Amino acid sequence: MAESQKVTTAQATPTSVETIDIFSTKTQGKTVSILNGLIEFRYYESILQDSVMATVMFSDSGNTITDDKTGEVKSALEGLPIVGSERVKFKMTDNNENKIEYTFRINNVNPISDETTKSAVALKLVSEEYELNEESRINKRFDGKPSEVIKEILTNFLKTEKNITDIEESTVCGSIPAQKKPFYAMNWLSTRCAPVDKKPGATAGFFFYETSEGYHFKSIDSLLGQEKKKSIIYNETPDNRGQNIPEGYDVKALSYSKDNRIDVQKKLEMGFQSTRIILFDPGPNMKYEVLNPKAVGDDGTEESLTKAGKELPKMSDEISSGKLKFSRTTYCILDTGTLPAGSTKQQIEKSGDENFKVGEIKNQAIMRYNQLYASKVEVTIAGDFSLHAGDAVYFDAPSSQKDTKNDDVDRQVGGLYIISSLCHLVNSQGTYTKLNLVRDSFGRTGKAPQTGKPATETKVPGTQPSYQRTVSSASYDTTTTF
Repeated sequence: MAESQKVTTAQATPTSVETIDIFSTKTQGKTVSILNGLIEFRYYESILQDSVMATVMFSDSGNTITDDKTGEVKSALEGLPIVGSERVKFKMTDNNENKIEYTFRINNVNPISDETTKSAVALKLVSEEYELNEESRINKRFDGKPSEVIKEILTNFLKTEKNITDIEESTVCGSIPAQKKPFYAMNWLSTRCAPVDKKPGATAGFFFYETSEGYHFKSIDSLLGQEKKKSIIYNETPDNRGQNIPEGYDVKALSYSKDNRIDVQKKLEMGFQSTRIILFDPGPNMKYEVLNPKAVGDDGTEESLTKAGKELPKMSDEISSGKLKFSRTTYCILDTGTLPAGSTKQQIEKSGDENFKVGEIKNQAIMRYNQLYASKVEVTIAGDFSLHAGDAVYFDAPSSQKDTKNDDVDRQVGGLYIISSLCHLVNSQGTYTKLNLVRDSFGRTGKAPQTGKPATETKVPGTQPSYQRTVSSASYDTTTTF
């Protein structure tokens, strides 16, 4: 594994935002930079989001751009003008030289305050595909591997030029999206897929999401089975510019909170451990079948899963020993013989085949999605733009014990997690990354091996880049609850 970079608390100082250029939709080639007026920038990624998103707040003075016809100097909002759907080129670098470069579209313009000589404006930014999705419909059927279907939708319907190489293969699923929007079709397809390397009926469920590195289509088990990208430690000892970060860890967390996401009643309603599915085939087979797929039981299902921790959460035997032995029922009419591919003869031969193995996938996906968010940890670290939604990280925190000198880690909370979502915050006060970490199980497994290299030189805390010294005196409240 390649060595990762140490991230110290000193690197939470303001970082370099190099480019925020807005391109006019009215006049070709006309642009305006809002860099000198930047107040705050927030960048978001999530495995539950189809698009990278961001919000930018800037001070829009009355002398930002010159009107081509009158020569009058105007604000960016009026002079470009900024009305929505404008292209925004963005580039920033953290204090470890990790870059994010992305082209957004303006989805919403929100003037926050107006004065005679200046105003504050907040822009909501989304990907170009996010807006194109509203004007596109899937008007054809697909056959074959879902991975190829995802690639075709992205390429032919959303016309994306972004990286789409991180598309995992899954079991074949005949799909007919029926005039749905591309993002809807791909998310619908995600719930009907299972990993090819797992026992049929053991697990299912994929995520379709975007990061600054491109589009991803990954199974829950492959996300949980990847190697960690960073090792994060939280303790109350100052890191002394990396000198006091314990061996084996790359990052010292600035804040940390844990959240057991097991709301027993709600989880039982969703059927996160035991379900029933009733199948009916109205076709020539005329079949009625009742199945009871379980996430935990004596059938070996749990052992075939890829888990981040030692074991899945288990309900009390008194609860699971009831007469029904399931907490949710799903009713499905089997999809057999729906427009099979091939010649007329081949279609007749396949008329009794299932297009979608609903008994092996539907309820398994329901359980797996619910399991993934069983345990949640929220940490804030110094800005680290090398991390992305879907990455795996190793996290440890000290065990709560009477002896305050004890350095033992919490073996229930510690271990491997997946970054469910992240936010990079850049303003005049500093550069921070907030991570929402999730996993399907409890109990620390493995360890955080030494992968980091010595901390790099960082800016002196409190030193601001020139553009932030310019806007820090602006009369706007930049207080954040980040």
